[in-house]
Amino acid sequence: MTYTAKGTFVVSLQPMPFENADADAKLGRMTIDKQIFGDLAATTKGQMLNAMTNVKGSAVYVAIEQVSGTLVGKQGSFVLQHVGVMNRGASSLSVTVVPDSGTGELIGIEGEFKIQMVDGAHSYELVYRLPVGPL
Repeated sequence: MTYTAKGTFVVSLQPMPFENADADAKLGRMTIDKQIFGDLAATTKGQMLNAMTNVKGSAVYVAIEQVSGTLVGKQGSFVLQHVGVMNRGASSLSVTVVPDSGTGELIGIEGEFKIQMVDGAHSYELVYRLPVGPL
């Protein structure tokens, strides 16, 4: 059975050096720290790599993020994988739970973390499955 957890989050991104990149390269690296509220109460730690282009509105990012906390009363952690692409202003974003990354009461979690941003505020919907009974 599939469940949906909803809530909000605040994110802090801090630039980091991108090793071995040419000075003219449009490559970046950042740390990701989130506080997540709602059905998922958690903190995250992660890193993002990004590349800008010379074409306005075209760029890409990938990230890996460890989520630790409580999902509807179940405690544990899991890893999220991000892939975001901007193609001349048209965006696509996929944030998925890494298979077999769940720990504690979240072992076996599968799902997708959908991010919305309205007026600068972030919210999420985590559509997920767990191998044991309903939450």
